[in-house]
Parts: sequence; C-alpha cells; structure tokens
Amino acid sequence: MILTVDIGNTTVGVCGVERAGGYQVTFHGYLPTVRERTDYFPELEQLLLRAGASPERIEGAVLSSVVPCLDGPLAQAAERLLGKRPVKIGPDRETGLSFAIPHPEKLGLDRVADAAWAARHYPLPAVTVDLGTATTFNILGEQAVFLGGLIAPGLETGVRALSARTAQLPAANLSGPAPLIGRDTQECIRSGALNGTAAMIDGIAARVEAELDRAVTLVLTGGWAPLVEPLCLHPHQCDPWLLPRGLALLYDLYTGAV
Repeated sequence: MILTVDIGNTTVGVCGVERAGGYQVTFHGYLPTVRERTDYFPELEQLLLRAGASPERIEGAVLSSVVPCLDGPLAQAAERLLGKRPVKIGPDRETGLSFAIPHPEKLGLDRVADAAWAARHYPLPAVTVDLGTATTFNILGEQAVFLGGLIAPGLETGVRALSARTAQLPAANLSGPAPLIGRDTQECIRSGALNGTAAMIDGIAARVEAELDRAVTLVLTGGWAPLVEPLCLHPHQCDPWLLPRGLALLYDLYTGAV
C-alpha cells in the first residue's frame, strides 16, 4: 500500500492506495490545514488507526503540497510512522508528462498529480477540473503534453467572499438543491455558485475544443465535484480519486515500480 498525503489550502487529504485492481483507494481521511502547526504526528497516527491501516502494510509515502510551511511537519510525521522519508513530487522528476509552459517548477504539485494520472488513463487531449478551494483546470495535449490551464475561485471561496463583501447577502449552504432560477436569496446564491461553475466548466471545455480543433475528454474531481458534476452539460467523467491515484502513480514512477 502507498500512503498519499496532499497538503491543500483547507485540508490535508490522506489516502491509502493499493496497486492491485488499478490503484484502488482503500481508505481516506482529512486533517485540517493549520499553517501554524509544527507537529502532525498525533493526528496522522490517529487517522491511520481509525482506518485500520497498519504502518507495516505501507511500503512508502508520497507528498504533494501547496502550503510549503507544512511540508516539513507532514513529512516528519510520515517518516516517524513509516520509518522512511516520503517522496515529494515535482515537475522536475519523472511524471510521464512534458511541459509546454515556461516555468513548470512553479506548477502546483496537486495539478501535476492530476495531470499525470489523466494523461495515462484517459483519451487525449483532455481537460481536468479539480473543484476545491480553487477551481483548477489542466489542459493536456496529445503525447501527454501539459499545455497550461486556468485557475478560478472555488465554490465556497467565492460564496464566502460574496457574503463578506456585501451588506445583505448571507452565507449560503451549497449542499441544498440548486434550481436554475432561484426563488429566494439562498437559492439564488446556490444557483449562481453551482450552476455558474457548471456553466463555466462547459464553456471552458468548449473553448478549449475550439482552440485545439479537437474534442477533449473532460474529467472532474475534487471535493465539490459531486455537487457540480450533475449540472454539467458537456460530456464528462467524474473521478473522485484522480489526485491520490496520480500521487501513487508518481511514487511508482520515482521508485521504478512502473
């Protein structure tokens, strides 16, 4: 089993991934992203205990991060648990991708993992959309070329900003129904966030197809994907484990297992 640790802006996603059966996620959990924390060992140990995942069954760990100040604490916690330093991914290491962007070293490592898995397992060209704190698009050309992408505010990020910057608009619960035409303030905000994001995804996919002059495979992932995916009109697939599978694949590429 491979332990994947993704340090995001809001949560730290921790998964166990088995190669058998095509990189299946056998357990997952989340820790809060606390930038001031210097020791994550107790929380990581408890997460594995709750999942029934013995450290002896974990051959190694791989880490990606968009919060550099937590790289050390999470790496140290994983090393204490497993007795070995986790692999940290980066575009300068083997990814199976080539990069048509000027500074691939600045690319978010979560985006590298998403792109690496999609390039190997979906028809190209492809667009991956990761719906988290930010909504990030990766554009992959033929021959697994990373062409670039887009970054937009995430659903909850946008709704919180709307509430914070307006006098009469409350924070909205995004998990409720989202009719296109809202009948009260809550429904209007929810529709704007969910249907607006779905329309953005549909529109970006169509514009990328026009620019590449090719149909693209559209793949959605991330914490908000289950709410947005049913509202998308463009043909698409939803892969909730795109990121941990990509991290496990990169671990295997680095260690020579594949």
